[in-house]
Amino acid sequence: MMVNGLILFIQVGLLALLVLLAIRMITLVRSEPLAAGHQKIWSGSHLVDAHHSELPLSTSEWPVAERKPVVEAAPDRAGLITRLHILAGLQERDCRVNGLELATAPEAVKAYAAAWLYGAGCALSDKNTRHSAALIGIVAQIASRKTGIRQPEAVQAITTLTASTVYLACFRAGLEGAEFWRYNHYVPPTSSLYEAITANAFI
Repeated sequence: MMVNGLILFIQVGLLALLVLLAIRMITLVRSEPLAAGHQKIWSGSHLVDAHHSELPLSTSEWPVAERKPVVEAAPDRAGLITRLHILAGLQERDCRVNGLELATAPEAVKAYAAAWLYGAGCALSDKNTRHSAALIGIVAQIASRKTGIRQPEAVQAITTLTASTVYLACFRAGLEGAEFWRYNHYVPPTSSLYEAITANAFI
């Protein structure tokens, strides 16, 4: 008899504990948005405490990838220099075979060659790197090595293309010649450096 009464007492006690636990859970759920008595609101990528300063957003187990600004791809400098050296060497040899020595030519002729090489450089570059300071520097350096023109004079010829019809003609010939060479591995005579120079200079 006493055993039955003890079991009944334990069951009633357990039921009372379950009811108390349920009430406690409901209370916690309702008070959670106002934890610690401070309301937190969104502000961009941070949580802002209504009474205090801006709080950093807690880190997640699965971090969200950050959006980074798109950066333009850097030009293939080594590849461009190699292609321009090859093309300039081929055109220098073509000029020499036809009796034109660029190293001993007048400064104006060397400037025409720089304009031609700049056109070629534009044709061999990506669109987003054409007419850039980096390309001008590369072309001026190669023109200086192949013709003996001083780099400042080469840069001046390149940066004043629109002021001279002769420079523009040489630039267009270089652009067309290199574009053709890029896919066919030779420069048409009408777009060659020799033709551009002899068609525009008295030599």
